[in-house]
Amino acid sequence: MKESEIVFAVEESPDGGYEAHALGHAIFTQADSMDELREMVRDAVRCHFDAEMTTRLIFR
Repeated sequence: MKESEIVFAVEESPDGGYEAHALGHAIFTQADSMDELREMVRDAVRCHFDAEMTTRLIFR
């Protein structure tokens, strides 16, 4: 299966914590900490695409 790259922009949330949205995809998630956000991004990508799709996460 071909590898795809999804880039996420990460910002501090006005309500506290962090928000991440994928550039070029309709994927958004938020969390209280950066460690939790990384897990939430992985989960959001798995939910958005087929389980067989291989991705590499890049945080900016």
